[in-house]
Amino acid sequence: MMNPFENEERRAFRETVRSFVANEVTPYADEWDEAGEIPWALHEKVGALGAFGFGVDEEYGGLGFDDCFMRAAYAEEMSRCGATGVNAALGGRSISIGPIAELANEEIRDMCLRDIVAGRKSSSLAITEPSGGSDVAAVRTTARQDGNHYVLNGSKAFITSGMKSDYFVVGARTGGEGLKGISLFFVEADTPGFSRTPLPRKMGWWASDQATLYFDECRVPATNLMGEKDRGFLAIMNNFNFERLTMVAGMLGMMKVCFDESVAWAQERETFGKRLIEHQVIRHKLADMSAKMDMVEAYLNHICHQANEGPMPVAEISKAKFSASKALEFCASEAMQILGGAGYLRGNPVERVYREVKVQAIGGGSEEIMRDLAVRQMGL
Repeated sequence: MMNPFENEERRAFRETVRSFVANEVTPYADEWDEAGEIPWALHEKVGALGAFGFGVDEEYGGLGFDDCFMRAAYAEEMSRCGATGVNAALGGRSISIGPIAELANEEIRDMCLRDIVAGRKSSSLAITEPSGGSDVAAVRTTARQDGNHYVLNGSKAFITSGMKSDYFVVGARTGGEGLKGISLFFVEADTPGFSRTPLPRKMGWWASDQATLYFDECRVPATNLMGEKDRGFLAIMNNFNFERLTMVAGMLGMMKVCFDESVAWAQERETFGKRLIEHQVIRHKLADMSAKMDMVEAYLNHICHQANEGPMPVAEISKAKFSASKALEFCASEAMQILGGAGYLRGNPVERVYREVKVQAIGGGSEEIMRDLAVRQMGL
């Protein structure tokens, strides 16, 4: 689909990422998925592409600018490898880089930001808790001030890259109820009182680790408070809009995998004396898949343009996320029907995408939360 907002720089970036994925990721995606991890060298190779540097100053190894079209291009092309756990393993740091770059003190930024952006180290955002996922206002982890330290107690769940990250941005309650009582803290993995355990084998995202984090009288310097006390989470709300935008782009990439695999199989497989692609029922499935892909892509381009030119279009991003997850669910199901038994076998990209639909519908804000947020942003 033609992107009217494409320019030479964006096109070159997409082509670079596409070539990188084709040569460095796709041939090994199934192997890494089965192994449950990616090689660390891949983090540094992706760091060299600049994929972790959006919105980060050049002095810290960043690009020195931001562009939603390029963020989206990276997410879409990475998802074309057919195993989005690879992208999750790489991108766990992405939603914590912004808070570190914007809210951490200079000493912390100097210590870790260059390494994180370059892919030499990893970081994670720790907000979700065992007692609640998308309901951030219900955070129970606490941080009490004790002299020149804060003492953290509580736990976090489903933290992407939680077992491999060196640094964490942790949301903890320092004030009253609701979002206004939450502060952010920078916590290093070797801090006394911090521990972590891996989640059991998951339905999807096998190549990416998720962990439960524990804080038991975990003491951090008061200077590790990121941003204003009690208002830290409010300061990074935009951070989640970037995450959701790139999730939409990633889902578009997954839809394209489903479509391409379906077309390739339908052109080869024969039933009742003719190729599948010649059966009207299959052609209609492909038409429906293509239409949904075009709608998601057009909406994504519209949102990227809005985000680049003005205030973040929160309602549109929220609507795009649940619309994309529903469209992906449709495309994955139709692709499975077209491939039949072949699609049900491990090692097939459609089988992996089918398993990974639900994490897209839940992670980054569930479909239900996104609908509610969209309506509230619409002033209704």
